[in-house]
Amino acid sequence: MTTCEEADCESEAAVELHIPWDANRLVCTAHARVWVQKDGVVPEPLDGHEDEWP
Repeated sequence: MTTCEEADCESEAAVELHIPWDANRLVCTAHARVWVQKDGVVPEPLDGHEDEWP
């Protein structure tokens, strides 16, 4: 299990975010929903988590 890379979050990472101005991040679905609101951020579900991400 990979943990979400956001500070103070212990949820399981389910999405890899491709962020043009920063390094890619592995985050939980809750944080991914916030990040994808920003222009240029592209989400990619991690293997085994496709059903958790629309």
